Amino acid sequence: MNKFPNVLEMFFDRAERKGDAPFLWAKNNFDKKSNEWQSISWRQAAQMVSGLARNLRKMGLKKGDRVMLVSENRPEWCISDLGIMAAGCITVPTYVTNTQRDHQHIIENSGARAIIISTNKLISTILPAALHGNDTEFVIAIEPYKSAQRGSVKFLDWSDLAVGSDDDVVKIRADIQSIGRDDTACIIYTSGTGGAPRGVMQHHGSILHNARGAALILDEDFGLGDEVFLSFLPLSHAYEHSGGQFLPTSVGAQIYYAEGLEKLAANIEETRPTIMVVVPRLFEVLRQRMIKTVEKQGKLANGLLSRALNIGEREYDGKKRFRDLPMKLLLSRTIKPKIRAKFGGRMKAMVSGGAPLNPDIGVFFDSLGLTLLQGYGQTEAGPVISCNRPRAGIKMDTVGPPLADTEVIIADDGEILVRGELVMHGYWRNQAETDRVLKDGWLHTGDIGHIDGAGRIVITDRKKDLIVNDKGDNVAPQKVEGMLTLQPEIMQAMVHGDKRPYIVGLIVPDPEWALEWARAQGKKYDFNQLQCNPEFRAAIRAAVDRVNVDLSVTEKVRRFEFTEEPFSIENKEQTPSMKIRRHVIRDRYQSLLDGMYKA
Repeated sequence: MNKFPNVLEMFFDRAERKGDAPFLWAKNNFDKKSNEWQSISWRQAAQMVSGLARNLRKMGLKKGDRVMLVSENRPEWCISDLGIMAAGCITVPTYVTNTQRDHQHIIENSGARAIIISTNKLISTILPAALHGNDTEFVIAIEPYKSAQRGSVKFLDWSDLAVGSDDDVVKIRADIQSIGRDDTACIIYTSGTGGAPRGVMQHHGSILHNARGAALILDEDFGLGDEVFLSFLPLSHAYEHSGGQFLPTSVGAQIYYAEGLEKLAANIEETRPTIMVVVPRLFEVLRQRMIKTVEKQGKLANGLLSRALNIGEREYDGKKRFRDLPMKLLLSRTIKPKIRAKFGGRMKAMVSGGAPLNPDIGVFFDSLGLTLLQGYGQTEAGPVISCNRPRAGIKMDTVGPPLADTEVIIADDGEILVRGELVMHGYWRNQAETDRVLKDGWLHTGDIGHIDGAGRIVITDRKKDLIVNDKGDNVAPQKVEGMLTLQPEIMQAMVHGDKRPYIVGLIVPDPEWALEWARAQGKKYDFNQLQCNPEFRAAIRAAVDRVNVDLSVTEKVRRFEFTEEPFSIENKEQTPSMKIRRHVIRDRYQSLLDGMYKA
């Protein structure tokens, strides 16, 4: 992949090799009457990309112009992204969950001349934002726009533009030779756990560097074959953009687009992926569901699960025992095949990123025969910096060694610094922030950690998130929160204690567990009313106390209160990649937090 001058040439090279083989799969996108998986071949995709690029140029878009892309994960997303870049323009992906205010900020900051939008519902949110500024001239609707009120922008149908031929492919391939690895491919706005989103300028070389580094891990540790990816995380997130789109493209894989969270389990069984890119929260949910499912199957199933986890934890600690072999053989013929079947039966690895993974989660899945790798990165670095890999020895409390051709050092204050082609060239129209994080070619990640004896990176916390209590002791909040949310009683948590004498927490109880608790106690299920019940509160307190046993004195959660509602993308208390926005939560619950320090 180092030989390619840009990601477009990589795509067209793979398309030429794969021809009529299937590339992109989805349901209900091209034939609304069918609920069957339908594919677009590599050749068809290349034609559509080339046709879209040709028509964008016909519209007057020039090299370097920004085109915003707002859509759910679907084949048109990938084709649009590549078509924008093939026209010499810069893709500006944004989340479908953004508010009108969010869209307006990105439209105005990026100066997007055109916007590609998937649905009528999204257009109704984005159009007012587009009309507010002076830059947007075109709106390209993937699904036909039905309203007669269109304002000053010109509307075009995506299906009329994304039509090309083999001749278009030849012409576009000749034109894209002028695009270099240092040219900006996309501007990805960070979802932002604090402050307004900043536009990260990712260049072609950054994405190619990430794709090559990840492909080497797949090839050297698992053996590359006919890979199948299931795309689930938002493609507007850098992690899915590089790991769920350009990595599979680079290895000639097929990409299936999941129908959504509610159908994810069924989609996994249907598509039988070999690789999945996911976030830790999904694993936490899957772990809880698997445990509950097994609990309902009786003593034998529970006993087998318990033995599998005991053996897995012991072997993870390097304590293999010969007398475990008969049980391991039994497990390999009973519980493990059933669990693997739930994940399609041919999963090579699931790669977790976007937020810290609790080591216990990794050990849990590994014990059941599923390889779970934790990666680490930032949008500002392509985004993948490192990833666990079997040949280096998987340690769940690390994020593995750096990718190939990636330099990582630890600064005197413990901050992780990164250098290499993966590092962004800067933030769009924000020189002050660029100068703050890029110094002498090194990206200052804002993460604290160290490198272990095997060359694996260990993250301890975000530099800006570290809690420093009134005695000067440091507490890593993500560690404590991760341990709290592993308890079946707790769905979400945020701990607090900066410049305070002890740690307190905001707790969101797990609704499913709360329902079961209410039924067992013979009480009416009212989620909000339950939180006022002393017995219910005592049950949550017991869960917190279980966690406190394994925490140091400074880390222990002394007091807690319940939130008014779960942290979510809709209430701005969670990013689209499921990280909590601490400043938003603190602002909302400041009086509640302060009250936990009063006698």
